[in-house]
Amino acid sequence: MRMVDIIEKKREGLALAPTEIRFVIDGYSKDEIPDYQISAFLMAVYFQGMTAEETAELTMAMAESGEQIDLSKIDGIKVDKHSTGGVGDTTTLILAPLVAAVGVPVAKMSGRGLGHTGGTIDKLEAVPGFHVEVSEEQFIDLVNINKLAVVGQSGNLAPADKKIYSLRDVTATVNSIPLIASSIMSKKIAAGADAIVLDVKVGSGAFMKKIEDAQALASTMVEIGEKVGRKTAAVISDMNQPLGFAVGNSLEVKEAIDTLKGRGPADLHELCLVLGSKMVVLAGKAQTETEAHAMLEEVIENGKAVEAFKTFLSAQGGDSSVVDHPEKLPNAKYKIPVLSEEAGFVKGIAADEIGTAAMLLGAGRVTKDSVIDLSVGVVLHKKIGDKVRKDEPIATIHSNIEVIEIPKMRILQAYTLSGECTSALSLIKG
Repeated sequence: MRMVDIIEKKREGLALAPTEIRFVIDGYSKDEIPDYQISAFLMAVYFQGMTAEETAELTMAMAESGEQIDLSKIDGIKVDKHSTGGVGDTTTLILAPLVAAVGVPVAKMSGRGLGHTGGTIDKLEAVPGFHVEVSEEQFIDLVNINKLAVVGQSGNLAPADKKIYSLRDVTATVNSIPLIASSIMSKKIAAGADAIVLDVKVGSGAFMKKIEDAQALASTMVEIGEKVGRKTAAVISDMNQPLGFAVGNSLEVKEAIDTLKGRGPADLHELCLVLGSKMVVLAGKAQTETEAHAMLEEVIENGKAVEAFKTFLSAQGGDSSVVDHPEKLPNAKYKIPVLSEEAGFVKGIAADEIGTAAMLLGAGRVTKDSVIDLSVGVVLHKKIGDKVRKDEPIATIHSNIEVIEIPKMRILQAYTLSGECTSALSLIKG
C-alpha cells in the first residue's frame, strides 16, 4: 500500500477502504508518513469530503492511536458532554452536578483552554484547594461514591488527532466537517463514555457561523457515535451573544452556583436543562426528555443539585464553602462600569468581541504558556432585546489594572443598538 495512491484515490472523490484509512493514521502516528503527504491527504478530504463510513473509521483510528480510558468499573451508563465552544459557556460546571444529583454518573476529563477564558479545569481551580490530580483508582471511586469527578485530560488521548490538527491549522484545512467531527469524537470515544451529548454552537461567537454548517456537523457527529456503538445526541444552540452574563473564570463559577440554586440567567438555565435532559435519557434514568426535565428542575428546587456540587468540590480538595460564600473566590481589584454612549434597544452583541475583551484583561490564554488571572472578566447587564438608556451601564469590567481602554472599547463596539425593540433570540436552534 502506498500513500500516494491513497491521496490520488481521495483526490478523485472515491471512498477509502478501512484498511487504507488505518494505514494513513497508523503510518503518520509512527512518523512513517511525512507531513507533506498528510497535508495533501487533508486537502483532498477538504475538497472531496468523506462518507459516513469513512468518517467513523477515521474517528476510531484516531481514538485507538493512544490511551483509551476504561470506565467499566463505574456503575451505570457514563454520559459525557461536549460543547464546540463559545463565550460564557459555563454549562459543564452546572450540568455535571445537576445530572449527578439524579443518579447519572459523570466521569469527566476536561482540559485547560486557549482563547477567551480558561477551560473547565481552570474555572474549577478558582475554587481554593480544588485539584484534578487524582489516580485512576481514586477517579473511579469518586464517581461510584459521588456520581461525579473531573480530572485533567491525558496527554496521550488520541495523539494522532493532535498531530493532524496541528497540520490542519497551518494548511487551511480546519473547516472540514469530516475532519472536525472525527477530531471531536475521537477524544470523546477514547475518554470512555458510553453515551455522548453534543452542544453545537452557531453564530458570531461560535466556530460555525451558519445554521446549515452547524446542522451538518451535528448530524455527522451523531452518525459517528451511533456507528461506533455510542448513544449520541446533539443540540444546536445560539451563540450570537454570550451565554449568561459572566465571561471570566471565577465570575463564571459564581454564575454556575447561582444557576444550581435556581437563580441563574434564563438562557443558561434553559440550555442546561435541555442538555441535561438528553443526558438523563441516554443514561436510562428517564424514558422521555419531559420526565428528565422535571427531575432536573426538582433537584434544583430541593437543593440536591447544589449539594452535589459541594460534595464534588470537597472530594477533590476544594473549599465547598464558596458555594454559600462566593466572595471567597478570586476577586478583581477594580470593578469598572462600561456606560452606553447612546440610547436604544440592544439589537446585537458580537460575542467574540466580548470574549476578546475578557482575554485582554487576562481571563484567557493567548498561548498554552500564558498565565490566567482567574479573578478578571466581564459581566454583562444587557442582552439582545433589552432597553438601554444613554450613560446606563451595559457591562462591568472586573480588572486588576486601572487602564482598560482597549477592553472597554471592544465591549462598546460589540453592542449594536436600534431605535426599535428587537425580539430576544431563540436559544435552541435544533
